[in-house]
Amino acid sequence: MKPENIKTKAIFCIFIVTLFCRINLFAQSAASDQKENFADDWARLTKYQKENDSVGQPKRGEKRVVFLGSSIFEFWKQKDPEYFEGKSYLDRGISGQISPQLLIRFRQDVIDLKPKVVIILAGSNDISGNTGHVTNEKIMKNIQSMAELAKLHHIKVILCKYLPINEYPWAKHIRPADQIIALNDMIEAYARKKHHTVLDYWTPLVDEQKGQRKEWSVDGVHPNLEGYRIMEKVTETVLDKVLKRR
Repeated sequence: MKPENIKTKAIFCIFIVTLFCRINLFAQSAASDQKENFADDWARLTKYQKENDSVGQPKRGEKRVVFLGSSIFEFWKQKDPEYFEGKSYLDRGISGQISPQLLIRFRQDVIDLKPKVVIILAGSNDISGNTGHVTNEKIMKNIQSMAELAKLHHIKVILCKYLPINEYPWAKHIRPADQIIALNDMIEAYARKKHHTVLDYWTPLVDEQKGQRKEWSVDGVHPNLEGYRIMEKVTETVLDKVLKRR
């Protein structure tokens, strides 16, 4: 091979290697610029992870209470933040969550926080996304699993009778009122059998159509401020009894 051909081939090889390195560096840079992919965090454990770390363990004598649920609880703190201020109440609601997601979060957002009490509100989102696979029996199994985990870790359990809902604005084809009533009956029966406390959000908010009273609701599903104030009264009455505060 002629010297000039060898030189040309060497230059070409150097060019190819350099080009490959630059492409590789560009790909690495582009990957590092992308946001972290949380597609595997189906239960959204990341939502309260930092807050949980900052809260730390309860102080001596602290009677910590965790509110575990979905949008009803998440919006509560937004509508009336003063209710949670100055109290050992931790709101761990995540909008849209179904009962198996709450179960997955139970260790991080309840057990690891070492509360005295957990208030569990679950079921409506399971029903509102119903494709025929969701039954009250399946919802109850998730609620029972959470209650059993709490009891194992010496956490007192308060199970909520779900708020009345006659229609979901985003799923008008579903008629949830009777299914919610049936679920509430199952929750109450299970709580009685296992000696758990029941927190009744259904009775004070229901109207004659088995839905939520309009004057206390935003959309027939979520309470307005006045609705939350009613929930606060019944919650405090139950917590006084469970925590023996009076």
